[in-house]
Amino acid sequence: MEFLIIFFAAITFISTLAGGFIILKFKNSLPYFFAFAAGSLMGVAFLDLIPESIALANSIALPIRYVFLTLIASFFLYSFIEQFFLSHDIEEGAHSHAHIMGPIGAGSLVLHSFFDGVAIGASFQINSSVGLVVALAVIFHDFTDGINTVAVMFKNHQNARRATFFLAMDAIAPLLGIALLYFITLPKTILPIILAVFAGEFIYIGASNLLPETHKYPSKKITLALALGIIFIIILTSFI
Repeated sequence: MEFLIIFFAAITFISTLAGGFIILKFKNSLPYFFAFAAGSLMGVAFLDLIPESIALANSIALPIRYVFLTLIASFFLYSFIEQFFLSHDIEEGAHSHAHIMGPIGAGSLVLHSFFDGVAIGASFQINSSVGLVVALAVIFHDFTDGINTVAVMFKNHQNARRATFFLAMDAIAPLLGIALLYFITLPKTILPIILAVFAGEFIYIGASNLLPETHKYPSKKITLALALGIIFIIILTSFI
């Protein structure tokens, strides 16, 4: 059992790095990566995080209304944060400077990857078959997380060095999540709220941050990349 967990943890680490290095390698195709990231982030929010948050809320008799209130609050919180820093940049004449939403968005993806690791650890505590399914889903899902992390950083004018740093953190995060399950158990009462926070932010990043960027490059290939991001998440979530 422990060998399987260590093995899948290592594959998760490699999968995340692989996704990130692909976009670092092919910078000239950034608009397509932005579209793919927008589709996959919104797909994760609607097809993974929100349903899982609702299921967890039902299991602990937490009103579903709280989940959606948290989601809305998260969406507007990140909208406010971006508007605040954007207006600050305008006042300072710093349009060309790196935008703070890059580290904020990438940081949230790191936290999300951490909870992916928690999911792997928790699923193996149930039984090996459940752990295998969840681990495989996380491995493929973290490949897109690697892409999304670097895409969000580049979209917000961060350099390759900073993007690589957050990519490394995103790759390490699931390992930390798996390790955590050996020492403590997260209270179920906060998990639905945490997932709803991520869902609200991912919807914001995908719809308001990444998707408008693709409109600068009207092309059927851009639309296809957006669709592929959504389809990829549909396929992954169908196995969970």
